[in-house]
Amino acid sequence: MINYEVAPETLASRIPVGTELDLWDGRALVTAVGFQFLDTRVRGIAIPFHRNFDEINLRFYVRRQVGDEVRHGVVFIRELVAPIMVALIARLAYNEPYEIARVRRVDAAPGRIEYAWGRGRIGATAATELTVPRQGSEQAFVTQRHWGYTRQRDGSTVEYHVTHPLWRVSDAHDAVFEAEPPGRGPVSAYLVDGSAVEVSSPRHDLVAAGADDSERERRRRLG
Repeated sequence: MINYEVAPETLASRIPVGTELDLWDGRALVTAVGFQFLDTRVRGIAIPFHRNFDEINLRFYVRRQVGDEVRHGVVFIRELVAPIMVALIARLAYNEPYEIARVRRVDAAPGRIEYAWGRGRIGATAATELTVPRQGSEQAFVTQRHWGYTRQRDGSTVEYHVTHPLWRVSDAHDAVFEAEPPGRGPVSAYLVDGSAVEVSSPRHDLVAAGADDSERERRRRLG
């Protein structure tokens, strides 16, 4: 995970309705991530040749107030995978910005993780031991995210819940992101051990301003 700082206004048009930009210490962060999906299943069913694959994504951070609960979430700017069905399902079910690219993990030195795609590359080397981040740290801010939000074609928002234990994180050095940098930096970089993850079905309960009552009721039934 390689973090960049951007001007908050550059993300304004991408913020899904019903959410607001989530800032770290007053700064807007965009994160480039390279990682592996292992033993992937859709509603418990494994799709042949689509269980294990690598992904690159670019994301930023939002929050949603629901009663007394603050839901800290992510919004994806771009997602790259090789399997066509993965991209197709994500686009149809969530309208996520998936693109097809030959993403692959590449051999690197011990303690270093690298992924490559086309002419791009992302990588970093562990600088510390893996530990669960302390609450209130930047590490916790970017890794402890349990909600996802996606703007839909009609301007409404899909929300989904992401369940996983707290990940262990290591500070990293020698970070490289050989693609167009999304902002100033990198300002920080981490390696994360990951875990089993469960993503809920999408909920269509955030409707764009101006939607009529019948549309709101239809989306409520869908949710």
